Amino acid sequence: MSSELNGKNRYDLAVIGGGINGAGIARDAAGRGLRVLLCEKDDFGQHTSSASTKLIHGGLRYLENFDFKLVRHSLREREVLLRNSPHIIWPLRFVLPHHELSRPRWMIRLGLFIYDSLSPMTLLRKSTQINLSDHQSGSALKENLEYAVEYSDCWVQDSRLVVLNVADAVNLGADALSRTRCTNLEREKDFWRITLTKNDDRSMLKETCRVSARTVVNASGAWVNDVSGHTTSTESKQNFRLVRGSHIVVRKLYDHPYAYIFQNNDRRFLFCIPYERDFTLIGTTEIEMTDPNGRKAITKAEIDYLCQAVNQYLRVPVGSDDVVWSYSGVRALYDDSIKDATKMTRDYKLKMDAASAPIVSVYGGKITTYRQLAEDVLSLLKKVEGFDRPKWTQTAKLPGGDIDGNNIEAFSSAVRQQYGWLPPELVARYACHYGSNVHEVLKGCGAVSDLGIEFSPSLYQAEVDYLVDREYAMRAEDIVWRRTRQGIRMSAHQIDRLEKYMDSLFQSPKTAKVTADASLYSQY
Repeated sequence: MSSELNGKNRYDLAVIGGGINGAGIARDAAGRGLRVLLCEKDDFGQHTSSASTKLIHGGLRYLENFDFKLVRHSLREREVLLRNSPHIIWPLRFVLPHHELSRPRWMIRLGLFIYDSLSPMTLLRKSTQINLSDHQSGSALKENLEYAVEYSDCWVQDSRLVVLNVADAVNLGADALSRTRCTNLEREKDFWRITLTKNDDRSMLKETCRVSARTVVNASGAWVNDVSGHTTSTESKQNFRLVRGSHIVVRKLYDHPYAYIFQNNDRRFLFCIPYERDFTLIGTTEIEMTDPNGRKAITKAEIDYLCQAVNQYLRVPVGSDDVVWSYSGVRALYDDSIKDATKMTRDYKLKMDAASAPIVSVYGGKITTYRQLAEDVLSLLKKVEGFDRPKWTQTAKLPGGDIDGNNIEAFSSAVRQQYGWLPPELVARYACHYGSNVHEVLKGCGAVSDLGIEFSPSLYQAEVDYLVDREYAMRAEDIVWRRTRQGIRMSAHQIDRLEKYMDSLFQSPKTAKVTADASLYSQY
């Protein structure tokens, strides 16, 4: 049995892959007036885009590889994204202690001087040298560590960044389908015939459908060559390397707001970052892989590596028994023929087959530069398809980001006053997850009892319904591990109870609303 889009099966652009790059491209294109289809085989942002170190940063370590262009572009984008998404991106001060086995102090100072010089630095403070004996961050470090440097970068709720780009794309007229796999791409004269197949029993598709598009962007990350294998394009597959990055989460190691960046004796940098108020995030590893569908879970060796690396610095050591959660993601890095994966470029490469029906494939990239990547894709397509609408995303807020003066602290304070009946921890999280959309989440609520079912003390029905209705959540894991990150505080029983509630939503007539464009599909 198959289905087809009713009257909307022709698009200017089809984007395959609903990670941060695909979501950003779909949003940019929809805002330029193009008819856009975005499809993702799983949940939006389910893979690499929700498994990052949660940083919007220039990449201090890339300076050692003389990748000044990438650092400069990343630092510029850091400011752009901070202005446009102050509810899910905020400044963070990093402390880089000097260790006897690490790079010399002069080298670090020089690197940070260059880092500051390459940045606009209109919103963030510049780097400074500190004495750990009289600095707040020194309390969690070994007493033999005396000196450090302090500098600025930004924290991001990575999976929310993805879904807000998708939501904005849909607000601008795009169609977005999660749990929908592209199973064939066939070029027919001056357009593409695309076969989409249901990949989950909650996909909006009945089984399969076929659509057409003037152009295609393959933004499927680690699966970019798999998608290319479905196409009749003459474009050859490009070389890239797969690197698994793993992180561990432990109970909060310190009370101050600083993050650490530690230099390991193998010359790799590792991060130790405050996470979700009660925890600390440590990462990342870099393990080369050959198959994007291979093992994604962290290994014992990786856990031991992370613990041993940070224990060179921490006053109270951590071990494998302290790990309360871990996650891993597979990054597709463009193969620039450098043997050491840690030195491979994190920049992106765009490859276009500019035949009568163009296709652009995206290789590599990092979350910080996703918006610039999207602009570059549209600039490429403009040359062959005449997509001549002007750029617009540099000053455009993401949903919920229209906060007065970009002052998230003042906004959070105002939200606490307006919803004084909410527990303080909950209202703080709502403000920093939803920004100005917090009023939609809490619409019609005037007491805790109005929030509906309590799935856990940090997750209520009102928020769940909002995430299903407005942010394309279809399963409990979408909510607890990506939209809210509350799974780390929930028991298996609580998550199972939420899954049963989700089952009830998608089995009821109410799903005509919560599955967005489901009414566009019909049998034939």
